[in-house]
Amino acid sequence: MRSRINDEARISLMLESISNIDTFMEGVEAYEAFEGNKILCHAVAYNLQCIGESVYKLSNDFLETHKGIDWAAIEGLRHVLVHDYYSVNMRTIWGIIQKDLPDLKLYLNSL
Repeated sequence: MRSRINDEARISLMLESISNIDTFMEGVEAYEAFEGNKILCHAVAYNLQCIGESVYKLSNDFLETHKGIDWAAIEGLRHVLVHDYYSVNMRTIWGIIQKDLPDLKLYLNSL
């Protein structure tokens, strides 16, 4: 039987996935370099999926007391990456990496 992990552990898992993405993206300055590297695209998408899965399993108490992040959007991305992966737009993923991920990292580190 799998053990249940708490919200704090899920936050750690999210930060680990963000760190993975940061490492993978080192030296990648242009969208074309990102999009042209299928392994990189898949590695980033997988880690975004892991972040979304952690959000999906956060407790309602946590979500209600930490409204500084659009948790529903992160969970929604997870659903797209898992169930509608064939429709994932890499330009959208690039935007998430550039704009949203740094804000999420900052927020999670402040907890």
